Amino acid sequence: MFIKKTKSLCPTCLKPLEAEVFEEDGKVWIKKECPDHGEFKNTYWSDAEIYNMVDAYDPVSTALDNPMMNVSDGCPSNCGLCGEHESSTVLGLIDVTNRCNLRCPICFANAAASGTLYEPTFEEIRQMLVNLRNEKPIPAVAIQYAGGEPTVRKDLPELIKLAKEEGFSHTQIATNGIRIAKKEGYAKELKEAGLNTVYLQFDGLTKEPYLIARNKDLLDIKLQAIEKCREAGLGVVIVPTVVHGVNDDQIGDIIRFALDNVDIIHGVNFQPVSFSGRTPADEVESQRVTIPDFLKLVDEQTHGEIAVQDFYSATSVQPVSKFIGALQGSLPPVTLNCHQHCGSATYVFKDGDKIIPITRFIDVDKFLNYLDRYTEKLENGGFAIKSRVLASATKNIPKVLNEENAPSNIDIKKLLLGIFRDQSYEALGDFSVNSLLVSCMHFMDPFNFDSDRVRNCVIHYAVPDGRIIPFCTMNSIYRQAIEAEFSTPLKKELKEFNSETGEEEPTGRYVKLR
Repeated sequence: MFIKKTKSLCPTCLKPLEAEVFEEDGKVWIKKECPDHGEFKNTYWSDAEIYNMVDAYDPVSTALDNPMMNVSDGCPSNCGLCGEHESSTVLGLIDVTNRCNLRCPICFANAAASGTLYEPTFEEIRQMLVNLRNEKPIPAVAIQYAGGEPTVRKDLPELIKLAKEEGFSHTQIATNGIRIAKKEGYAKELKEAGLNTVYLQFDGLTKEPYLIARNKDLLDIKLQAIEKCREAGLGVVIVPTVVHGVNDDQIGDIIRFALDNVDIIHGVNFQPVSFSGRTPADEVESQRVTIPDFLKLVDEQTHGEIAVQDFYSATSVQPVSKFIGALQGSLPPVTLNCHQHCGSATYVFKDGDKIIPITRFIDVDKFLNYLDRYTEKLENGGFAIKSRVLASATKNIPKVLNEENAPSNIDIKKLLLGIFRDQSYEALGDFSVNSLLVSCMHFMDPFNFDSDRVRNCVIHYAVPDGRIIPFCTMNSIYRQAIEAEFSTPLKKELKEFNSETGEEEPTGRYVKLR
């Protein structure tokens, strides 16, 4: 059954191609044909029923008033952002280096494999931050420094301070955690610089996933890094790269581990592996993990404590942003208006030995409908409209609660009504103290690339030439050329980052001569 037409990529030459998304045998597929490399048919979503359920959560467009690039050949060509893009930046990314103290075979950044050094200067990074903050009408508020491994840069604390100076309210780093684990006081130094979150690569609770995916048993390093963050009071989100046959049997255990450490671990963001053109086409289908696969694995491995139905599209929370924006009489600072098929998430709470998803004690659909209705009333205006809406909300919101099913250690009514009482995003932060966000973000590759998703991307790379590029086009199309343009040849030096000590030491490896 035909679903839609879109643009995709040839996995061999990366040429943009007309593509068709369709349902067949209970799955959703994407098919395209390259005149030079033949036809490609790949899984888009492995369950059509779940695809259709999620499809109800259409994102609300908040296109940029000041796109950086003119529309030429259409999406996904000419990224930067262009006038066809339908969302602003929720999370900005800057690769601060391609150096790394690991050699992971599944690294989408292909760090340290090019024989060149990509490492923007401090002032180049400042300009990239400014470019993200200059987006109109909604400037970016969150930034993630990535790589490579950002902690190999000695000036990372200064870069964190710089992000705060340029107006970012949330700063995080994507890291393997080696230096945090090994260098005494480093986590505290990052915290004092203004770091909010450590986005920690975490592939499982046994050594096998690390040996396969990272070429090294890193489990103890991960545990040490989490302890160092706990000592420093630095929040952690653990990020497993899910690979079929490698660690997809550990999803339930990873969630339980996170709940056991919910005092410091605020979320688990599972990321099914993307095949950035380096996997033979005939192997992709056997290794692919889609969002429906993930949801079913969570259900199975938690024995139904977290069910498929407990997850919502990431874009489903838009009514919360719109309502708070309407209360404040301004555009909300963050609207998660990514494409509905980019990710799924739920909040879960721990109550003794039980895992309780938020859907078991809040009627989420009814709650979101209430918010939509109140937003409409606020936008229509009228005498004392804000007071009347807040009074109505205080009366009606408890109707969406089933307090008997709520965790015994929290006052869910107080938490929920805090959104209305405080009229701010800070009220939502109370949830993070008691709950764990379990999410799955499936980044695209040339095999399942869909330009509809790209146009609604909210995770954007800032690059040295002034462009701001959606995540999946950056890693599928643009990364190699950008790094080639802004890289320098590596020269033999006597220092390299040591993964065991977290410091530099003499070596015969190649890094840039400074």
